[in-house]
Amino acid sequence: MSKKTKKFLSYYKPYMGLFAADMFFAFLASAISLVYPMIVRYITNDVLINYEISEAAPIIIKLLFAMLGLAAIEFLSTFFTSYKGHMMGAKMEYDMRNDIFEHYQKLSFSFYDNQKIGQLMSRITNDLFDVTELCHHGPEDIIISAIKFIGAFFILIQINLPLTLIVFAFIPMMFIFAMFMRGRMRRAFRRNRERIAEINAQIEDNLSGIRVVKSFANESVEMGKFKVGNSRFIESKRNSYWNMASFHSGLTLFTALINIGVIACGGLFIAKEIINVGDLLAFLLYVNTLVEPVRKLINFTEQFQNGMSGFSRFYEILEIEPDIVDRAEAVSLKEVKGNIEFKDVAFKYNDATGDVFRNINLKVDAGEYIALVGTSGVGKTTMCSLIPRFYEVSEGSITVDGIDVRDIKLKSLRKNIGIVQQDVYLFAGTILDNIRYGSTNASDEEIILAAKNANAHDFIMELPDGYHTDIGQRGVKLSGGQKQRLSIARVFLKNPPILIFDEATSSLDNESEKVVQESLEYLAKNRTTFVIAHRLSTIKNAKRILVLTEEGIEESGSHEELLSRNGVYAGLYRMAYSEQI
Repeated sequence: MSKKTKKFLSYYKPYMGLFAADMFFAFLASAISLVYPMIVRYITNDVLINYEISEAAPIIIKLLFAMLGLAAIEFLSTFFTSYKGHMMGAKMEYDMRNDIFEHYQKLSFSFYDNQKIGQLMSRITNDLFDVTELCHHGPEDIIISAIKFIGAFFILIQINLPLTLIVFAFIPMMFIFAMFMRGRMRRAFRRNRERIAEINAQIEDNLSGIRVVKSFANESVEMGKFKVGNSRFIESKRNSYWNMASFHSGLTLFTALINIGVIACGGLFIAKEIINVGDLLAFLLYVNTLVEPVRKLINFTEQFQNGMSGFSRFYEILEIEPDIVDRAEAVSLKEVKGNIEFKDVAFKYNDATGDVFRNINLKVDAGEYIALVGTSGVGKTTMCSLIPRFYEVSEGSITVDGIDVRDIKLKSLRKNIGIVQQDVYLFAGTILDNIRYGSTNASDEEIILAAKNANAHDFIMELPDGYHTDIGQRGVKLSGGQKQRLSIARVFLKNPPILIFDEATSSLDNESEKVVQESLEYLAKNRTTFVIAHRLSTIKNAKRILVLTEEGIEESGSHEELLSRNGVYAGLYRMAYSEQI
């Protein structure tokens, strides 16, 4: 048994009691459906022939009441399998969705660098729906089909063996036809899933950037791109529906041929007194009971392909091992001071790319304010991203208070580092909810204090609902400076000993920049701080400025020291000054 199959079956384990009950009631409903034709046969061949009407009527009434009782049991059994069976499938879907979402949280930045969010969303929504249908209907359809097929087969043999052999002459052909169509349908459904995932990714990309689309008046361009993807999807649908139509119409044809064969041969047998009318009537009823599970089992191949295609895509994600995990002996940080050291650090994104930088050696004392400058692409953000282990060093080591970050539990490490980025991400919801994200157990009073420290309280109170104002998707209702101050308030609430400011003011106007800069400087007091600077004017007061180039840390010193050397920093500063003029 493959690992994927074992994983699939493991989702049944918590619900074995419910699964057993579902199978029992499926069995009961199937068994009852086999009884009705026997009662019809008994009435036709025995009661109506051997009894007078006055004697037959009470017997028929009793049998009708018995059939009503069986119908009630069948109704309850079917209701249980439909309701509880579907709920079992829904609970399994819940477990799978939890597993894949939890796995998404474990995967590192390097995974998301190469993924489309829409496709990842498709694996947690569309794919799992079909998996759920398979989890519930698959075993149920198999047991129902097996009971009906085996039961009908033995009853048909008992009624008339030659007619049964005629019926079974068609069955192998039905299965051969089904197996032929199975491969075609599997490929078609796989393509459907790939195409709908592409469309989801395209929609997510478009809607996330809808303001850019409108600002460039490129709605028609986006519509053209979407039509191409949508056309590819409809083509894959056309192919799958053609195969599906061939599949279902072929099964219908086989069913019709079986009934025609039974009627033709049965008529001949009646003429030769080999079989009577009652037996032929019962035989025809059982033929339909026999063919129904055959159709259901063959239809199951479609459901199986759909479900397993979805599970395969689901399992592909679970198979991806997080490349950054806690070591077995990893420890939690306690009473963090904030001493950080880079020792011979090198980094590259993968083996196919060159080094972003190498031979980085840096010692930062607790509470020190360090600024990183350099041209775009030299690795300033990447270098800071190595501290919380968003990426793993390729060579060397980084330590916090003398402990290698790889020997620190990820949660503990990241809880002690606060990051304020240029591209602020705010969640849909209220201002209160977004600030509380910095410390989920914080009281409203602590949140308000954090907002005051971040110079955000005054503008928040001017909003219609204050701290309970809904800010829209990604904080669309707020200005850039307001969003940035909320992100700073979030970090104030977190209260970490180590800070990283990643070009936090580069996209703001001068007035907003001044307010945000004051908040950042207040936040940085007595904390080890790394500032990635775009505007050099914002880091003049830094105790130490590091100038990064492709060669690594090219220069280090205060603003005045670096200007006096007339090196790389001085060139960058003169360039920035001339641009401002």
